Amino acid sequence: MRYEPVDRMWFAALSSLIPRRRWAQVFPVTPATLLAWHRRLIARKWDYSKLRSRPGRPATASAVKALVVQFARQNPRWGCRRIQGEMAQLGHPVGSTTVWEILTAAGIDPAPRRSGPTWREFLTAQAEGIIACDFVHIDLVDLRRVYALVFLEHGTRRLHIAGVTAHPTGAWTVQQARNLAVELGMRVNSLRFLLRDRDAKYTESFDAVFETDNIRIVRTAPRAPRMNAHCERIIGTLRREALDHLLIWNETHARQVLDAYARHYNSHRPHQARGQLPPLAQEHPTPMIAPSAHRLLRTRILGGLINEYRYAA
Repeated sequence: MRYEPVDRMWFAALSSLIPRRRWAQVFPVTPATLLAWHRRLIARKWDYSKLRSRPGRPATASAVKALVVQFARQNPRWGCRRIQGEMAQLGHPVGSTTVWEILTAAGIDPAPRRSGPTWREFLTAQAEGIIACDFVHIDLVDLRRVYALVFLEHGTRRLHIAGVTAHPTGAWTVQQARNLAVELGMRVNSLRFLLRDRDAKYTESFDAVFETDNIRIVRTAPRAPRMNAHCERIIGTLRREALDHLLIWNETHARQVLDAYARHYNSHRPHQARGQLPPLAQEHPTPMIAPSAHRLLRTRILGGLINEYRYAA
């Protein structure tokens, strides 16, 4: 039988009224257990630890810790002293030792790195000027395979479906590059790098289409998909959210599915890298004071495989 705290309190109170030699006859527990309960009640009664202030220096606020970690991640060449100075300018006087402890606890090297940037840091710094491309294969219902050429702008995360074919040749790839250049229009002037792998379908003519607009071709290392991580991610997203859940009949059907998903991806789907904004959105919508008073509208994409939600005006 398991005794509750109230039962223990009554047993302890009764123990003072009954001679100790009779405890074994009256109580269903041993005297040692009864005395331990009584000591626990006494200790709880005279416990003032919650009323005393914590000794020593006050703890660093969680907001200050988050700010220190943010500065370290966004500025890999800043050391503890540099971060301490930036915190002081923002009105947060913290010691360099405190900064060191915060960074160490977060798994970040407190000392600035003297070597060059990592590949991820390079891509992040150059994101506004990078467009990447890659092929995605689609298996049809009759087990044939078609290929789609996709382009992704790093800065805005905007997705472009260049074309779908069962026989992707070098000439076909060049034509898709020309079509993309026309689609981009004046925005092509903001791009500086094209990131691609070393597939033989990317011929010199393909590179020349972009080099004409002063876009430098950056080739990834062999068998290094992480060097084109954004394109690999969008291909995985395409499969998880659309292609793996549909039976694709032919090239035309594949193009329709990809175009429908691209419209959803660019105009509605939120992205963490953009503060939960879709690629084509410039700012967040104005928060609604009473959203429950508005009717919620649902738009079905790809037959309800994907849903978009908006409030009625």
